[in-house]
Amino acid sequence: MRLAESRKKIVCLGGGTGVSVVLSGFKKYPIELTAIVTMFDSGGSSGKLRKELGILPLGDIRQCLTTLSGKRELIPILHYRFAKGGLRGHNLGNLLMAALIEIEGGLEGAIDKITKILNVKGKIIPVTAESADIVATLKNNQKVKGEEKIINCRYLSKVGLKKLSLEPKVKANPEAISAIKKADLIVFAPGKFYTSILPNLLVGGIPEAVRSSRAKKVFVCNLMTQIGNTDNFKVENFVKILQEYLGQNVIDYVIFNTGKLPEKELKEVKRVFPGAEFIKYDKALLKKKSFVGGNLLNGIIKKPNPADALVKKVNQRTMVLHDPKKLAKIIFNLCRQY
Repeated sequence: MRLAESRKKIVCLGGGTGVSVVLSGFKKYPIELTAIVTMFDSGGSSGKLRKELGILPLGDIRQCLTTLSGKRELIPILHYRFAKGGLRGHNLGNLLMAALIEIEGGLEGAIDKITKILNVKGKIIPVTAESADIVATLKNNQKVKGEEKIINCRYLSKVGLKKLSLEPKVKANPEAISAIKKADLIVFAPGKFYTSILPNLLVGGIPEAVRSSRAKKVFVCNLMTQIGNTDNFKVENFVKILQEYLGQNVIDYVIFNTGKLPEKELKEVKRVFPGAEFIKYDKALLKKKSFVGGNLLNGIIKKPNPADALVKKVNQRTMVLHDPKKLAKIIFNLCRQY
């Protein structure tokens, strides 16, 4: 039975931007979409609200909600960031979510409420309902604690990562486990490798659920290296480390980019992100059935948003994104036979 005829269930795991890109490509397909979102941000507006109100970080959930919203006119409002005063650096959508948590008595009720307000076509599930921080233990035994500090660690790649963990240990949201068990296709979305992708596999119950799921599993590799975190990484490096946390022979397909930017656009990206490179790959991968390479670039350079500097010490928002339609088409064609 073909995927398009049976309304297959697709589950995407990761952080806000990467998951949003994957979700947006699938919006017009007759499928059931679910996003399982990492909940360990410590910086930005989400981090501030987490510290001040004792709530889980909301930014990644907001991005997924707006991506799947049927009310496009509300999206710019929800992404608006205050530039001055007591609300300086805060995102309006995050504040709305924080208010709904109090009104509805919790994050689950808040998500249900805003899902209805925004006419969201799909389901957004926090990977856990418990609070924790990401801890990167380097090979010199130094510990870097917190999502923001790990992102801004400029020597992680040089020293090397020994282990990634959560403090304290947390259990998976039962809804996330249920979605994974019911999935026909599980997609590991692109994103910050150590703070958006791998942390979901540190949550108790998630890797076990993925391994035991009958779903086909797809890993979408990043386009460019992340300065300080994944310098000099090849596609093979990402897969090897992912397998360390998920297990061998779990991923069915790895999708990676072979496209390049025109020289002018590449210079602009390197001006903002000196040292960042397109992720390289062994050409032998192109002959392997489980590795699918192609030009996945959307052809648009996303200019840095000055508002991001209000809440981030280092601007780490990517300027180069996957083309959602290209990704969706590849994934759809790979898995429609199942």
